[in-house]
Amino acid sequence: MLQEMTKVSQVPGEPRRRWFSSRDFDLIVWLDDSNKVGGFQLCYDRQDDEKVLTWKAPDRYSHMAVDDGEGRAGRHKASPILVPGKAFQPGTLAEDFKKEAAGLPHAIVELVLEKIAAYHP
Repeated sequence: MLQEMTKVSQVPGEPRRRWFSSRDFDLIVWLDDSNKVGGFQLCYDRQDDEKVLTWKAPDRYSHMAVDDGEGRAGRHKASPILVPGKAFQPGTLAEDFKKEAAGLPHAIVELVLEKIAAYHP
């Protein structure tokens, strides 16, 4: 179940962030001065092959995979980076997100589900 992180660093000059996390998901939501969601980043499949869906208003999307920096023979672990993503499966993602998001604010859940359904790579 996604739980809100209570001590989220806020970057001066950037929109305020709320961060929700669970074993399989991270959801970072950016809010404007009137507390309207202006974007989000939904990280999912964190235990397997992590992917990230990013949406920014009005309708800019990206879907990427996370290269965790492991598996570099003879080299130290590198910092995780976003790389071109795997196939996007909106139905599976929406269902899994609904289960994890039961305790989140309804308006945020509905927006994320709406944007998952609207994204067509």
